[in-house]
This record gives sequence, C-alpha cells and structure tokens, in this order.
Amino acid sequence: MTLLGRTTVNVVIGVAVLYTLLPVMWLLLAATKNVDALFESDLFSFSDFSFVENVKNLFAMDKGLYGRWYLNSLLYAVIGAAASAFISIAAGYAFDKYSFRHKEKLFGLVLAAVMVPQTVLALPLYLMASEAGLVNTFWAVFIPALFNPFGVYLGRIFSQGYVPDEVLEAARIDGAGDLGTYFKVALRMLGPGMITLFLFQLTTIWNNFFLPMVMLSDQKLYPVSLGLYQWNSSATVSPEYYPVVIMGSLFAVLPLILAFMLLQRFWKAGMTAGAVK
Repeated sequence: MTLLGRTTVNVVIGVAVLYTLLPVMWLLLAATKNVDALFESDLFSFSDFSFVENVKNLFAMDKGLYGRWYLNSLLYAVIGAAASAFISIAAGYAFDKYSFRHKEKLFGLVLAAVMVPQTVLALPLYLMASEAGLVNTFWAVFIPALFNPFGVYLGRIFSQGYVPDEVLEAARIDGAGDLGTYFKVALRMLGPGMITLFLFQLTTIWNNFFLPMVMLSDQKLYPVSLGLYQWNSSATVSPEYYPVVIMGSLFAVLPLILAFMLLQRFWKAGMTAGAVK
C-alpha cells in the first residue's frame, strides 16, 4: 500500500512538472526559429537557428517599442510592488498591534475586498481616473497597484507571527516612540513578510493586462503584457510579428524568474526565534 501510494504521488508530481515545464521548453525552442520554421512546426531542428536575429528584430520592431514597454513594466512592477509591500505591511502591523474604533469592522471590509475580482473594479477605477484627469497616464496604472487588500491581510498575519509584543514593549521602555519602534524594531522582523508580499505583488503587476488595456491608449505607456497582445493581434495580418512575440514573451518571464531566484534566500521562517527569552 505504501509503495502504491509513493508511486501515485510520484506520477502526480511528474505530470505537474511536465505541465509546468513543457510550455517553457516550447517557448525556448520557438524563440530560436524564424517564421517558416514556426509554421512548419520544425522546432527540434537546428537548421533554422535564428535566436540572435529574433532578438535584433524584437528590439528593432516598431522603432524599438518593446524596450519602452519593458521599461514601463519594470517601473510599474518593481516600484509599485515595493511601495505596495511597504503599505500593506504597515497597515497589517497597525491592525495587529493597535486598538482603535471599529478596528475589526474595518478589517472585515479588507477581507471583503479580497474576494472582489480585480476586473470588476476596472470600470470604477477608470471613471475615478477620468474625473481626476489621469486616464492615459503612468499614474492610472501605477496608483491602483499600490493598494492590495490581500497584502494587508498577510501583513497582519506576518505581524502576529514575527513581531512579539514583548519586544515592542521593551523598545517603548527604552524610550522609542511608535514610529521609532516600527522602523527600528518591527520592520526588521517583518523583512521576510515584506519580501513575500513584494514577490506576490511583483508577479501580479507584471502580468497585469486588463487594467492597462482599460486605462491606456498611448502605446508608449503600455506594459509588456499589453504590448505583446497588440503585436499578437497584428500577427494574423503580418506573420513577421510571430517570432518577435515569442521572443518578447521569453524576455518577459525573465524578471520574475530572476526575482524569485535572488530573493528566495530571504524567505526564512523563525528569524526572530530566541528574540524573547
């Protein structure tokens, strides 16, 4: 029975790995092919190796528009994720460590907001941005990404687990104020939580598609996701877009992979173990 159970688990894991890796392998192979090889489905042949040419075409297509999209995505995602993680951690810390009027009711609203799909909020956000004159600007995409209800919920959970009340009380006895206690003591303990929220939000903003599509009409403000969608739509008429769309998709996944590889070492539970005796 144990052997059968292990075999079943191994089969399930193997299928999950194949399901995850096969699209990536196809993307890697397709990125090395020209238009003719793509239409002939001749991905495993080395006779039409066009990786370097595809990279050059990618950054030359439409006067180098892809580079602008890539920079936009980095600005939206990296700065937005960092600011969002900081705001979420601070809000979660406040919900955990402070008592104020209607605290649990307000937190209930936060939990309710978690269950609202982001696509439902796109039209209200567009109307608000239109009233503020922010439609078709950088801020129309950047500002909504700063506020993440799920991040606030996780921020409270991390605060409960990583920041002992005794440590904060000791800091206050030593003369630290509320802001000093937060920035000098609590925020350091919440480092793993902030990194986690940063990675979650980085992935969400980087892959964000619907909100930029609603808010933006200027191609120079597009993120990579929306720009590649536009090129993919053009590929039905102009097949030369297919190789650059595939190559652009390959480059688009690299920042997320790099971020997870570089920051995973900060995901260590129990960093405050032993802080309280």
